[in-house]
Amino acid sequence: MNSEITLRKAETIDRDIIWGIIQQSIERRKQDGSTQWQNGYPNLGTVESDIAKGFAYVLTVDGEIAVYAALILNDEPAYSTIEGAWLSDGEFVVVHRVAVDEKFAGQGMVKKLFDHIEEFTKSHGIQSVKVDTNHDNIAMLKILEGKGYSYCGEVLLKDGMRKAFEKIII
Repeated sequence: MNSEITLRKAETIDRDIIWGIIQQSIERRKQDGSTQWQNGYPNLGTVESDIAKGFAYVLTVDGEIAVYAALILNDEPAYSTIEGAWLSDGEFVVVHRVAVDEKFAGQGMVKKLFDHIEEFTKSHGIQSVKVDTNHDNIAMLKILEGKGYSYCGEVLLKDGMRKAFEKIII
């Protein structure tokens, strides 16, 4: 039997579940030896802000939250300065703070998330998806490569340099 997988905007009632998933991801990154998310960011305030601003999205499996991500339209100040070059300068969706519930880890959920994000992007007539990740986040680097994202260079976020990627959708 196929599960129903949907992407929806997160609501205030989802806050604690999302925060729990992010805490799992922070610990998983630590166990993997990654330096990403090891300095108090993201935190509960980040989740609350994402929800309040309408950036918070969840991928659900049969109604249960499996993955969290922040989707931001055309707004990532750090992306205006890149050591390298973006593929495009049109409208874009920024993907930040991807976190998977450990119950769904290893099941290809982040790939499914990106499928849904790309469909969302296309349905809104937006040109591309931009994303960054830490140099030592091997799982995300492999996913981005597998999904056809192009490495564009490095961007400086408040917690350090990140590898930046873009995929043209339309």
